[in-house]
Formats: sequence, structure tokens, C-alpha cells
Amino acid sequence: MLVLILLPHMKEKLAEVYSDVISILPVYYPYSVNVKSVERVAAFRGFDFLITIDAQPIVGPHVPIGEDVLTYRISPAGVELKNFEHLRGPDKDDFLPNY
Repeated sequence: MLVLILLPHMKEKLAEVYSDVISILPVYYPYSVNVKSVERVAAFRGFDFLITIDAQPIVGPHVPIGEDVLTYRISPAGVELKNFEHLRGPDKDDFLPNY
């Protein structure tokens, strides 16, 4: 459920990070996202969460192009990206010219 809420926010970050490497916007599919941790910020009574996810962006016919770790803060105020770590990225030589 949390991953589905975060997918539009993740898409924004993808457009920013990968636009200088490939011409087709990559996507995250829910099955390519692994939840690493979820924690409550304000102990057991709060509705303020930090969720850390490991995700593989995909282009075309399900071709993984990298790996990213994103940490979001989800609270009544909204969703905020707290940390983005690009673990490995696309190598332009691995793609067909149309990408």
C-alpha cells in the first residue's frame, strides 16, 4: 500500500535523475520495489513514518537500468523525499539507439 502511494513521487525523481542518460523516461513497477524498512518517527502513537525502499527502474520491455535507494517521510502533512541514493546507473552503451 505504501509503495503504491509513493510511485508518483518516485516517478518525479526518476525524471530528474535519468533524463541526462536516456531519452525514454524509466518507470518503477511495484514488483521492482523492495521495502527495506518502515519506522514510526514519533514512537508508537504517531502517524509520521519513514520508509526506505530499494528500487530498480525499468525501460522498454522490462529492462532494468539501475538501482536506487529512496527514503520518504510520510506524515499528515504529506510525502517528502528525505534521501536518495543512486547505487548503480545505466551504462549508455548497453542500450539500443532508440533509448
